[in-house]
Amino acid sequence: MAKDRVIVIGAGMGGLSAALLLAARGLDVTVLERAATPGGKMRLVMDGDHAMDAGPTVFTLKRVFEEIFQAAGLDFDAHLPVTRANILARHAWDASSRFDLYADMDASAEAVTRLAGATEAQGFRNFCAEAKRIWKTVEGPVVRAERASLFGLIKGAGLKGLPDLLATSPFESMWHGLGRHFKDKRLHQLFGRYATYCGSSPFLAPATLMLIAHVEQDGVWMVEGGMHALAQAFANAAASKGAQIHYHAHVQNITREGASFLVSTATGETYTADDIVFNGDANALAQGFLGDNLRTAAPKVTQAQRSLSALTWTCAARTHGFPLVRHNVFFSNDYQAEFKALSAGSMNYDPTVYLCAQDRGDDDSANGQSERFLALINAPALGDTKTLSDAEIDLCMTRMTDRMAACGLTIERTPERAQITTPTDFHRLFPATGGAIYGRPTHGWRATFTRPGIRSPIPHLYLTGGSVHPGAGIPMAALSGLTAAACIMQDRISR
Repeated sequence: MAKDRVIVIGAGMGGLSAALLLAARGLDVTVLERAATPGGKMRLVMDGDHAMDAGPTVFTLKRVFEEIFQAAGLDFDAHLPVTRANILARHAWDASSRFDLYADMDASAEAVTRLAGATEAQGFRNFCAEAKRIWKTVEGPVVRAERASLFGLIKGAGLKGLPDLLATSPFESMWHGLGRHFKDKRLHQLFGRYATYCGSSPFLAPATLMLIAHVEQDGVWMVEGGMHALAQAFANAAASKGAQIHYHAHVQNITREGASFLVSTATGETYTADDIVFNGDANALAQGFLGDNLRTAAPKVTQAQRSLSALTWTCAARTHGFPLVRHNVFFSNDYQAEFKALSAGSMNYDPTVYLCAQDRGDDDSANGQSERFLALINAPALGDTKTLSDAEIDLCMTRMTDRMAACGLTIERTPERAQITTPTDFHRLFPATGGAIYGRPTHGWRATFTRPGIRSPIPHLYLTGGSVHPGAGIPMAALSGLTAAACIMQDRISR
């Protein structure tokens, strides 16, 4: 066995980040990915010659990725061209009510004034200040920690820091917290949607999640080649530092062989390693998917503890009527009813629709040609127990297109060419999840402290990805990989 050999299972963002940093430090790194390409949830689907992102589409916290590349002795910008968006998202409630959120706070405040008046604009500025304050309070002791500990957080803050911690509003719901800033229903709904970025309900998530507004205000970037290009850039960088990446490598079992691990794949290959970085859903370990002796690596997640899933539609199509930009949101009439239905495990609701126009930027002019689209609505994570029928899927698609049409958008979609991904499909792609895309939801003040940490209870087995600390989202997954690499390097010293 090669000395200091690390096996990374899964080429999602957490695994790729860890692989890049560990390979750059001279360790023998092998990445085993069961899919044909890197990225995990940052996957591609094809519609003829059109390659389309079918996963995350919003790229934030660019400085995290720059930091990882710099730590590996590389220049992020040289590997991946990106452009900063001026319009963060375009929002609509009906054919006449539209609102653009800008990267420039003053421009957004002016837009709020036009939409809802000067009082709401001041509320927006106050909201942004609170979001920034929360982020600055939690970034170091929570987001960048290997695990969030309430005792450690309080101890680290000390008596003088307790007011700042309490000011992050952990005991207040996000919906209630937003009510301190906004009276206009539309703005309340718009900023409440940030809870869904980590698969949560704004009615159950803590107001702490208002920090997401600051993260977006810090910069939303458009990636040349789409979000999958981000994963490919990390894979290429890791390979340039000596990491071996094997695709179609489906890991089926991991056992301990003395102080080492023996990793077996579905096609009969075996690998040995001193350390394992697991970049799959932690619940797969808890359910014994990779062997009974790894069940203690993470707590088992029940159906009630799952985050939201989604129903997504990807297709190349022409559009008419609505001036699309890259990121667009078409809101339902009753947000509370929407989340009440989701909590009850039902798809029977008027959905809020997110639409990514992947060939657009800030310019909302169309060229009359087919464009690449990803549309998404929330869904309950019941992919392991309930399969949507064709009739149910058709009804969801009708409600989705009706919601966009009510806001003025017509899509000339071709049903036989559209690719639809349901919670059952997500469960198949990401085993042991039930289709949950974000691991556990961030509901209640305890949620952050119940997520598995980077160091698992099994020595030399480390966890990365959206199901573990610091949480869901591409930047958080990347940070989990950065922290895992730091833990491995630190632990090697004491061997």
